[in-house]
Amino acid sequence: MNTAKRFNILILCTANSARSILSEVIANNVGGGRLTAYSAGSHPRGEPNPDALALIAGKGMDISHLRSKSWEEFAGPDAPQMDLVITVCDNAAGEACPIWPGAPLKAHWGIADPAGKGKTASERQAAFQIAWDLLESRFRAFVAEPFETMTIEEQRDLLLRIGAMDGATELSRAGQV
Repeated sequence: MNTAKRFNILILCTANSARSILSEVIANNVGGGRLTAYSAGSHPRGEPNPDALALIAGKGMDISHLRSKSWEEFAGPDAPQMDLVITVCDNAAGEACPIWPGAPLKAHWGIADPAGKGKTASERQAAFQIAWDLLESRFRAFVAEPFETMTIEEQRDLLLRIGAMDGATELSRAGQV
């Protein structure tokens, strides 16, 4: 039995309706029991984007627990202590975040927002699939490494490299952590 501590990750986006929701699902799916991912937003929309939910459900994954929530839920003393906080949108990366208990590492893995892309359902689905693929490649790259045993400097280097992967926003390519 694996008794190693799970690595807690909080994924942030402004509305917590698309990229951060996708990331939460992806990280928990590819984490192999090594990750527990949560998502939140600085200005939550109130509900996940229907196109994000449709994509996740179409992959056969449960969507019943997904909701758009404020990052304040994760800043209090009763919140799970995070090991890593990742922003996936450039707006959230530039905002003043709460002070997270435990002083977790921070990274920016910005990708383009799929919300509102395309006029037809198939165009919107394609935009969300691209976002899913970009985010999934990042989380797969992360779990391919022994991040639990890395030094803080090694973790930061890994997070920077991942943030600059294909499809990164200019802010991510600039090495924002």
